[in-house]
Amino acid sequence: MQFQQLLYFVAVAETRHFTRAAERVHVSQPSLSQQIRALEKELGAELFSRARGNVALTDAGEALLPLARRILADTETARHEVQELVQLRRGRVRLGATPSVCTGLLPDVLRAFHDLHPGIELLIEESGSHDLVRELARGALDLALVVMPLPAASPALTTVELLHEDLVVVSSVAAPAPRRPLRIADLEGEPLVMFRHGYDLRELTVAACRAAGFEPSFTVEGGEMDAVLGFVRAGLGLAVVPSMVAARARDLRVTALARPGLRRTIALAHRSDVAPPRAARELQRVLLATQAATLGRAAVPGRATAPGRGGTAGEAAAPARTGTAGRAATAAVTNGQTASASDSS
Repeated sequence: MQFQQLLYFVAVAETRHFTRAAERVHVSQPSLSQQIRALEKELGAELFSRARGNVALTDAGEALLPLARRILADTETARHEVQELVQLRRGRVRLGATPSVCTGLLPDVLRAFHDLHPGIELLIEESGSHDLVRELARGALDLALVVMPLPAASPALTTVELLHEDLVVVSSVAAPAPRRPLRIADLEGEPLVMFRHGYDLRELTVAACRAAGFEPSFTVEGGEMDAVLGFVRAGLGLAVVPSMVAARARDLRVTALARPGLRRTIALAHRSDVAPPRAARELQRVLLATQAATLGRAAVPGRATAPGRGGTAGEAAAPARTGTAGRAATAAVTNGQTASASDSS
């Protein structure tokens, strides 16, 4: 008894027609009929009655049908399980992330994933949240780490909130230390090094300063993350950056903002209508596990916290979303939703 014979048998049983069954399994009708006759000969019983062009199951056929379906289902399950294992030995994951997330969160996660699955190629797309959402929509990415809330006019995405992250102020160790605790209002008149237009950090910082009643002063503006940190290191001014980035900038002074401070939410997103590949789902698992372990070690000022855990609330310019770390939420984003200036971060 061969797998193909059972497949042909089930097709005839479900269509009650040899020609339509042959079309369904993509073989010629004579070949299908020959295999059915060979199966009947092997079993020693007719499986179909063929009276006047009508095809019906015999008692033997009725008995075989549920068994054949179970065998076919088990075979498909076995094939799927093997493919899942193969995908974790070789393959690729296309992951998008904002620049600050690439700098702060991804190095440890990618190292842990690579140690577990060295045969999987990791393709990283570094861009702003708006561009990453667009790349997800056209199928160019499997997963993306984005800043919430999502941009307007986004496709329906499934998002998993990873963390609420405090923003902090960095300055040169050679410059006078900012006052502590440092309030947003204390930045009035201070020279700031500012990101280029399109960075959500720029829009967030400017909005917070305006909410405090003043326009920020820029000594340098237009840089990416590495450039901004370099300008600060050179003593050109202060900058507001994510705490994850500041934690890796060992040669800069880090000053926490006084409550209510500034926060942002990082989420992992993928398309709702397409399941991520097995390797991408494994990367998601490693990312969530790594983040949970990091947050479980300590919760100190200026560190990221899991959604729903303690910490300062965001200012009106950047309201913190609440929830549970690792909770999936389908975000159907349509025109008219509140837009986020998160082109890059």
